[in-house]
Amino acid sequence: MIFLTGATGSIGGHLARILAERGVKARALVRKVEDGDRLRTLRHEPVIGDLARPDPLVSAMTGCDTLFLLPPPLANQTELESNALTVAKTAGISRVVKVSAGDANIASPVPWAKAHALGELALHRSGMRWTILRASAFYQNFEKLDAPIRKGALPIPAGRGNAAFIDAADVAEVAACVLLEDGHDKATYHLTGPEALTMKQVAAALSAGRGKPVRYINLPTPLYRASMKLAGVNRWLRNGLVAQYADVVAKGHDIAVTYEVRRITGKEPKPFARWAEERRDRFL
Repeated sequence: MIFLTGATGSIGGHLARILAERGVKARALVRKVEDGDRLRTLRHEPVIGDLARPDPLVSAMTGCDTLFLLPPPLANQTELESNALTVAKTAGISRVVKVSAGDANIASPVPWAKAHALGELALHRSGMRWTILRASAFYQNFEKLDAPIRKGALPIPAGRGNAAFIDAADVAEVAACVLLEDGHDKATYHLTGPEALTMKQVAAALSAGRGKPVRYINLPTPLYRASMKLAGVNRWLRNGLVAQYADVVAKGHDIAVTYEVRRITGKEPKPFARWAEERRDRFL
């Protein structure tokens, strides 16, 4: 049996639906009763718990052979991943499929990229079989900017840099293949969308998708940081987003386009323009 973490998010939620469609029942960690109810409708088995309190999770994972590890982007991400791996090994899990960051690097200025690199290292040392899915930034990140986009602006300090954004649903499709097929042990897959886009191109796609203009504003970093603070974004996340756009994307350090999604799933990854059109109502 597969034990799912992150089963209520953009990737995990889609993965839970794919597994249900393929007749695969999973056990899933959730923090809220109502989230568990939604998973029950897919015939999965929800377990209420928290990776920050790992001891009760040993019994929850017992009987599972595979862990799908999707750590949340939090300041204590490294601790949560370590807890998950420790519990998994204690419970007898033999295989882990981990979602990581496309730019995972211990020296990265982006805190979650550094945390993912540390998580990968811990997984390599765990003694369990492993597969790592290094995903580029998600299309869904733009949903968090829906307020300014509705007003016709895309304010990000990314300069003229580009990024090979990916639909979270495509990451879930790859995860399903890896979880249900053999032959993926000790593999690290770099997952991207079909094209690398500048923010100007992103704005153009959003404009076409919603039928109203969206203008990219290369916001100065101090102003971007201040706007996030006013919006209530915590310092850890503020610093990470500034580094992600101003240090990684703007300076051309994001990962290049790959064709792993098509190779593994047999399907083309969704273009951003189509995703933007499908999300039209979100940005109106």
